[in-house]
Amino acid sequence: MTLISSIYTDHFGLSGKPFSLLPDPDFIFWSSGHKHAYSMVEYGLQNFAPIILITGEVGAGKTTLIHYLLRSAPRDLMIGLVSNAQGRNGKLLHWALSSLGQPIGERLGYVRLFRQFESFLFSQANQGRHTILIIDEAQNLSGPMLEELRCFSNLNSAGHELLQIILVGQPELRRAIAQPRLIQFAQRVSSDFHLYGMSRDGVHDYIAHRLKIVGATREIFTPEACDVIFEASRGLPRIVNQLCDTALVCAFAEDMTCVDAKLANHVRAEREARWTHGQIVGGQAESLYTS
Repeated sequence: MTLISSIYTDHFGLSGKPFSLLPDPDFIFWSSGHKHAYSMVEYGLQNFAPIILITGEVGAGKTTLIHYLLRSAPRDLMIGLVSNAQGRNGKLLHWALSSLGQPIGERLGYVRLFRQFESFLFSQANQGRHTILIIDEAQNLSGPMLEELRCFSNLNSAGHELLQIILVGQPELRRAIAQPRLIQFAQRVSSDFHLYGMSRDGVHDYIAHRLKIVGATREIFTPEACDVIFEASRGLPRIVNQLCDTALVCAFAEDMTCVDAKLANHVRAEREARWTHGQIVGGQAESLYTS
């Protein structure tokens, strides 16, 4: 795939691969939803919200927003990122300390580790730095782990929060927090946003935006092709990227100068067939334009 990708970038006159599945803040596209989500994060941070909640469907662009925050954060912020935390209650403290660059004694008990954590937060505050802990894929946290996080968020000094927590996850995270037994946790969430897929116009602009970043100087996806991709992706950036990348490979193979609706529909049908049957359907594909 690397070889094909480099060939199709040359074929379309691009300086790089425009539709990578890796979260890359260099490619961030500020759709209406992403602007609102990031604004809620900024608002929560400025107002010392104990817990900030950002949810969205798989592939909605949540992790890209977090990587943008990590790259653009001012120097007075100390940020730790915990990705895909799973396991039993108590391990979360280890992950938090590790994400903040703190050494962890193998045989230290929970109480001593918590004191180390608290001491670190105080030292950062005394140096004029504020500490933020980001938990990505937070829908994997158990009820006891969420309660442990709530205890973390209670740490304060002279009425000021020593630690702010940003939870990023799929919709089931929001449903978990809504459970009656987590009402105290829910009350600590002071800023939240749910990120939906992009609009039809947003997908058109998103595709053009990513192509422009890698040097596109002409239209490569027709408006009709963009419509097909919007309908197939529900406006979710990750699926848009998958469809567009595959479409560019197919267009290169067909020696086409652009992706039209017919090709986009072919890519859509192939993807739906794979998901429907759990495997790639059919053998050697014929040329799309063979009569």
